[in-house]
Amino acid sequence: MSASLSSGRALPKRVRNELRFRQLTVSQKTLIAGKFWRVEFTSEALAGFHSPGFDDHSKIFFPDPQTGKLLLPQVTDEGIAWPDGERPLSRDYTPLFFDGKTRLTLDFFRHEHGVASQWAEQAQVGDSLAIGGPRGSMIIPVDYRVQLLAFDESGLPAVQRRLAETQAERLILLAFTDETLVKNYLPNLPAKAELTCFGSGTMNSEGIERCRQQLASLQLPEDDYFIWLTGEGEAVKVLNDYFIEQRHCHPGLVRGVAYWHRKG
Repeated sequence: MSASLSSGRALPKRVRNELRFRQLTVSQKTLIAGKFWRVEFTSEALAGFHSPGFDDHSKIFFPDPQTGKLLLPQVTDEGIAWPDGERPLSRDYTPLFFDGKTRLTLDFFRHEHGVASQWAEQAQVGDSLAIGGPRGSMIIPVDYRVQLLAFDESGLPAVQRRLAETQAERLILLAFTDETLVKNYLPNLPAKAELTCFGSGTMNSEGIERCRQQLASLQLPEDDYFIWLTGEGEAVKVLNDYFIEQRHCHPGLVRGVAYWHRKG
C-alpha cells in the first residue's frame, strides 16, 4: 500500500519495536470512574520501553494464581523461549501512561470472570507481573480533519491517549457504553467532541444498526479522515465492512481492532 494518498496526505504506518520482556512491580492502585483499576507500575527494566501508537497492545503476563510464580521468557535467535515450556496466562492491554523512565500505568476494566480484572481487584502494592512489547505500533497522523472513534469500555484507555494528541477539526465519538462512564473516565473531553452514547452492552446487532442509521448522514472529506473501531470482534467487523464496502472509505483510513469476542 502506498505511503500516501492521491491528495498527498500520509497514510498510517506500522513500525516495529524492540521485543523485550520486563518484570514490573505495583506501586499504586486507584479506582477510576468506579469501573477501572488504574495500576501504576515501577521498574528499572522499563528503560527503553517504547509505545508510540495510541492503541498499542502490550502482552501482560500474570503470576500463577495457585503458586504466585511469575515466569519471564527469553528472546533467542530462534524466537521466544519459555522456561520448561510453561506459558502463563496473558492478556493484551494498552499502555496508558509512561514517564519515559521507570513508571508505567495500565487501566483494568472491572468485569466478572476476567483473568486481568480478577488480578487487578486483588493487586496490592509490591505485587508483580510481566509485560512484553508492544512488538509493533500503528502511527496514525494526528491532524486528519475528521476523526471518528467507535468503542466500548475496553477502548477507553486508547481513546484517552488519542484525545491527548489529536488535532482533528471534527471529532466524532460513538460510545457503546454509558454517558456517565465516558464523561467520568474522560473528564477533559474536548468541547468540539461530538459524543453519542448507545449504552453499556449495546455493541450487538441492534446497537450496531442504530449506529449505522446515525452514520447515514455523515459526510467525510476525501482523503482527510480517520476511522477507528474497537470493542467486540463481530461488531467491529460489521462496522469495518460498512465503512469500506458500503461507504467506500479508503481501507488505509479505517482501522478495526477486536478487543474481545463474545462467547457462544
